[in-house]
Amino acid sequence: MKENYVIGIDFGTDSVRALVVNADTGEQVGTAVQEYPRWKQGKYCDAGVSQFRQHPLDYLESLENAVRSALDQAPAAVRQNVRGISVDTTGSTPVAVDRAGTPLALLPEFAENPNGMFILWKDHTANAEAEEINRLAHSYDIDFTKYVGGIYSSEWFWAKILRTLRVDEAVRESAFSWVEHCDWISAELTGITDPLLLKRSRCAAGHKALWHQDFDGLPSNAFFRELDPLLDGLRDRLFADTATSDQPMGTISKAWATKLDIPADVVIGVGAFDAHMGAVGALIEPYSLCKVIGTSTCDMLVAPNDEVGHLLIKGICGQVDGSIVPGMLGMEAGQSAFGDIYAWFSKLITEPVKALLGEEEAAQLSKKLIPHLAEQAAKLPVTEKDIIAIDWLNGRRTPDAKHTLKGGLLGLNLASDNARIFKALVEATAYGSKAIVERFRSEGVPIHQVIAIGGVAKKSAFVMQTLADVLNMPIKVATSEQACALGAAMFASVAAGVHDHLQEAQEAMSSGFDAVYQPREAQSAVYQQLYQKYLQAGAYIENEFLQKGYLQLT
Repeated sequence: MKENYVIGIDFGTDSVRALVVNADTGEQVGTAVQEYPRWKQGKYCDAGVSQFRQHPLDYLESLENAVRSALDQAPAAVRQNVRGISVDTTGSTPVAVDRAGTPLALLPEFAENPNGMFILWKDHTANAEAEEINRLAHSYDIDFTKYVGGIYSSEWFWAKILRTLRVDEAVRESAFSWVEHCDWISAELTGITDPLLLKRSRCAAGHKALWHQDFDGLPSNAFFRELDPLLDGLRDRLFADTATSDQPMGTISKAWATKLDIPADVVIGVGAFDAHMGAVGALIEPYSLCKVIGTSTCDMLVAPNDEVGHLLIKGICGQVDGSIVPGMLGMEAGQSAFGDIYAWFSKLITEPVKALLGEEEAAQLSKKLIPHLAEQAAKLPVTEKDIIAIDWLNGRRTPDAKHTLKGGLLGLNLASDNARIFKALVEATAYGSKAIVERFRSEGVPIHQVIAIGGVAKKSAFVMQTLADVLNMPIKVATSEQACALGAAMFASVAAGVHDHLQEAQEAMSSGFDAVYQPREAQSAVYQQLYQKYLQAGAYIENEFLQKGYLQLT
């Protein structure tokens, strides 16, 4: 009997991962990771102004290398039995395209222009534009933000577009339309990139672009024209309809079939965001919160439409029918920085070592530092007098997006060593997670269990135990180290017709769970008190310290 193989491709912040899976048994026969070379060099980014851009060539070159490497690990016969490919990406990560759907940075005149490149999810250059969208939406006849928690974010589609059109005349004159990364790369694999023809992801459109059935698609052109005349007419060059990820985008192009050395009839599925497909790979079920924990977090929740579809959940990143599991309401929340906070603290320590002792010594220290700090922090008691940290080093995504906020450390004294500060930072990220859980509950959405995937979930027992203690809930960790790519592979199997529906694909291809962190009663009791201090400290930073001008924001 002929075996069926599918490929899930996961575009993360730093690299792309390709996973080759037997769609009938779930056996993973090949996997490869390819870093983005230009991104690794720090090109086109300026952290000082929160500008983070990625060149489309990084995506194209890394995709080809990763898929070919993953297939090279598999038995030779696998290549000829590949049936489908699906892709997930970070988001919102839009790009300006010309009439043919070519990202402007692939044209010679824009090859080095960051504004013609993909604007990464964590780019916050459009803070002012996001505030303008919110002000208009909240005073308009229809509040177009009501299905995205009532607050539009600078991390999202329209804010980034408006900012770019305002600051770059050349892009403004050359951009016919705009396309999300997950849509463009999927369309690129089919060879049909016309922005008026390619299928747009329900996931991306609903969570980041204000698309909703009740609006007959995107908000009205009148709304965008009032926001800024530069947006007048753009709606007609975007999309009205969307597709869930169990649907095919099309068939692979001859060029890509040749590049990857796979059959010419491979089906390409409609793409989605990484966290949403990761939740599918981790077997998300109704009222399970799936936390994708890496540099940031995305928190996924699904529920039957007839049970929660009538709710308008405040301060989250959207509620969209079919954005995660087709036929169910998908809800998204998350934190703008999680692992990034630990990386910041590590860099704070290692950078002087690099300057004084050289790169080799700093690199050796960097490899050992976080595990060492975690080991030392785990030995410390949890007390009511512990340091309190605020996790808004990259602003706040949820609840209630506000990316101009800053982080903080309170309660330092001369005994505050690096282990205690690291412990406080880990606890802060856990408190940020608890704030999300409490928001869902206060809005009428119960949470029955927590599932975790991602690099931090797999690598740091200390972080996960702290998270379980703070949430006072058990946390199950998915076995697969590539849950996002596995979820993409599951969707590929449905789009290609190997499986009739997503649940069937999950049952056939799941790798299950390999760890469960149980909350510790004594620590959890103290953390409930420390969490209240976290809320008070956060309120002070947001409502007193900043608003009264003690800290000037940019």
